[in-house]
Amino acid sequence: MQTLKDRTALIVGASRGIGLAIAREIAQAGANTILASRNLDALEAEAAALVKQGHKATALRLDVGEAHSISNLPDVDILVNVTGTNIRKRFEQYTKEEIDYLLQTNLTGLTLLTQKVGARMIERGTGGKIVFIGSLMSLLGLPYLSIYAMTKSALAGLTRVLAAEWGKHNIQVNCIAPGFILTDLNRQMWQAPVMKNWLAGAQANPRIGTPEDIAPMAAFLCGPGADYITGQVIAIDGGYTTTAVWPFQT
Repeated sequence: MQTLKDRTALIVGASRGIGLAIAREIAQAGANTILASRNLDALEAEAAALVKQGHKATALRLDVGEAHSISNLPDVDILVNVTGTNIRKRFEQYTKEEIDYLLQTNLTGLTLLTQKVGARMIERGTGGKIVFIGSLMSLLGLPYLSIYAMTKSALAGLTRVLAAEWGKHNIQVNCIAPGFILTDLNRQMWQAPVMKNWLAGAQANPRIGTPEDIAPMAAFLCGPGADYITGQVIAIDGGYTTTAVWPFQT
């Protein structure tokens, strides 16, 4: 494993799921890891567990939906934006309140936070790493995810533009597009046998993914081995976006 020693990393959305798995991976790689989300109690427990294992970790209450919450952030070398939520319904049924909530949580808040962190990275002049957690919806479309897809597609576009804009400052910006990863946001949906059976016939690797499938790539993109990788949207999806299977056999 490459080392992130002497690096400070801010993981936004680190209280559970993909964010927590990434925070653990980055802490284990040696970074001074700041776990951030709205759930301070959960963060403090996870940070304490990492410290007990000999790693450097602290908790920070941060709500990307509150302007004052992102106004006074610490200096970091690494920013991983994981925070996101979803509401699944037909496009014509979304209320304005639901649209505003999804846009603020998944896009606007992260945009403003990244703007502040990136400006500090530029001012310090020592480079940096920024990783967005997008989605399959950054690359393709599935039903009943229209507003969520808008936000995740926007993150992919922002990744490419920031990579072009901030490359001269030695800041690498990339986006991971997780496939079907079992988390609290979708656990109930994946209980249905029809969903599991469908997935088995839809992608090269027939199993559903876990947050731990995402974390190693995130840690890699935050380290020196990724110094020449920027502006990429990288799918970790069991092959869903690039493969198909069928019943024919030889």
